[in-house]
Amino acid sequence: MGTFNRLDAYKETHIKTASGGKLILMIYNEAVRQLDLALESIENKKLENASSSIIKTQDLITELIVSLDFEKGGEIANSLFSLYMFFNKQLMEANMTKDVNILKNIKIYLVDLKNAWTQAVAASGMDNGSNGRSAGVNIAG
Repeated sequence: MGTFNRLDAYKETHIKTASGGKLILMIYNEAVRQLDLALESIENKKLENASSSIIKTQDLITELIVSLDFEKGGEIANSLFSLYMFFNKQLMEANMTKDVNILKNIKIYLVDLKNAWTQAVAASGMDNGSNGRSAGVNIAG
């Protein structure tokens, strides 16, 4: 088995065994990483790479949208939905114009949301590897 196959297998296992809260954090972390790659690519005039990273960020934001539980999340879920939709609209604009300011602003928001989730996961015990199911975890965003 090659190095990449082992790494892929590790990543897959890590994702499958992560709690709901940790999965959300993984998505936020990857979205921020992709925005960093997009910003770096624009700076280095590698516009195709930038476009790819922006599209990956949009896909990750879409995953956050899909994770929303509107029944349990109530107004928070609705607010996050609106915010995520705004992010995807802004990312589309940034991809067309390669506007670094749009990407930097979205990154600031994503980092703030990630930090809030980090605190929520730690406070709720969602980081204990139980997949969040035994405690009836509410993934509102």
